[in-house]
Amino acid sequence: MEYHLKLPAGKDEIKKLHAGDVLFVTGKIFTARDEAHSLMLKESKIPFNPSGMALFHCGPLMKKNGKKWKVVSAGPTTSSRMEIFEDKFIEKFGINIIIGKGGMGEKTKNALKKNTCVYTSFTGGAGVLAADKVEEVLDVYWLDELGMTEAVWLFKVKEFGPMVVAMDSHGKSLYKDQG
Repeated sequence: MEYHLKLPAGKDEIKKLHAGDVLFVTGKIFTARDEAHSLMLKESKIPFNPSGMALFHCGPLMKKNGKKWKVVSAGPTTSSRMEIFEDKFIEKFGINIIIGKGGMGEKTKNALKKNTCVYTSFTGGAGVLAADKVEEVLDVYWLDELGMTEAVWLFKVKEFGPMVVAMDSHGKSLYKDQG
């Protein structure tokens, strides 16, 4: 099935998604790689509310035009690096959609089921396609501390995708369930 969700997406909408479905999202998403995951989990308070946004495992290439930022490329990064953080991250921030590539492990699979969340796969090497779906760069956090690729970027996106639901909230995984 193909789904087009407006963010924030509710638990009932997430439960409709199954491994193998195609997904497009419209709304707010934020990027976070290893360093951002670590930093956000350590902080008692962060400067934005990630709940209701999709989490994008991405280190975008950005260009500054005056005071505004433009996304040049925003391809997904390998998600398995975030496996050590992801279950705690989902729990702490109420994330229900993750975008990445390459899949994730058992701890994340269990957290997806427990917290009604999905892991979606965006095609690696399609960073320009992803950048084209970003309507606006809303903000950036920890740019000086973490650098461009590790900073947290908030994007307003329209019909961001296509993504494949690779791990669903029902315990199914395209990576694990192929044999």
